[in-house]
Amino acid sequence: MRKRDGSSPVDRRQFVKLASAGGVVLAAACGRHDVTEPAAGRATAGADRAVIRVASVPTAVEGNVLPTLIADFERQTKYRVELTTSPQLYDLARDGKVDLLVSHYGHRDAERFVMDGLGEWPRTIFSNQMALIGPPADPAGVRGLTDAAEALARIARTRSTYLLNDIDGVHYLTEILWHAAGRPDRAGWFVDVRASKDSAIERASELGAYALWGLTPFLRLRKARPLRLEPLVLGDPLLQRMLVSIIVKPGGVRDANTGGAGALQAHLLSPAVQAQIRTIRYPGVDTATWVPAGRHNRTEVLPKA
Repeated sequence: MRKRDGSSPVDRRQFVKLASAGGVVLAAACGRHDVTEPAAGRATAGADRAVIRVASVPTAVEGNVLPTLIADFERQTKYRVELTTSPQLYDLARDGKVDLLVSHYGHRDAERFVMDGLGEWPRTIFSNQMALIGPPADPAGVRGLTDAAEALARIARTRSTYLLNDIDGVHYLTEILWHAAGRPDRAGWFVDVRASKDSAIERASELGAYALWGLTPFLRLRKARPLRLEPLVLGDPLLQRMLVSIIVKPGGVRDANTGGAGALQAHLLSPAVQAQIRTIRYPGVDTATWVPAGRHNRTEVLPKA
């Protein structure tokens, strides 16, 4: 995958009809998917029309789903894809450095980007999983449960330690699970040390505590540092978090390759690729990580088989 930025705008309805009929060639033959630094928007050069610049939140790259799907897309088509990961991916798009965005549906910048007329409506592609993580000894006996609320209730009943991972979304999910568990008294088991992400998980490891976090970032951290924790509860729909793709609209410095971005988005939404998403694993871990989410879109925008 390389990088590109320009192409004439394509009417979205027309593109979907063509893609559905097989009239759009979903491009390139490269198969490499290096993570690169994006170049600024520039005038379209004919040789660059085959390059699609994609910016993604880290989890979709670390979790192996985008690299796998993009490599297949490149083998099947004439397009080459340049993949960038950045916490500021929407700023990159505003600066004309991105053709297609992949981020969580609730990303703090997504709504403003679309409402400002800079991107097309988000299309749900897949969901990642959060996990209830805990010590291998599992004193609450939650291993293998697929009901996170029941798991939290068991943690409370056994007075096992639960450490709050103090991220807004995780905090919110914890409150949902606490209510679903019957609102047990938090004294003696619920701990808030005002830590988040890596720091929270490291502290949970020290305390032998349970905690909630994304499965992919946890597995990444566990490869980098010794942790006395394991993912114990997976598979509850409440633990899923939706990711979307957004085609960047051209305008100003945004000389976006809308044709290429639309082709890649249609590929990701195709029934065969949606089925493939279920099989993709984090490298070295035989645990289902990704859930296809294309069916949540309006049927009119979905490609046919």
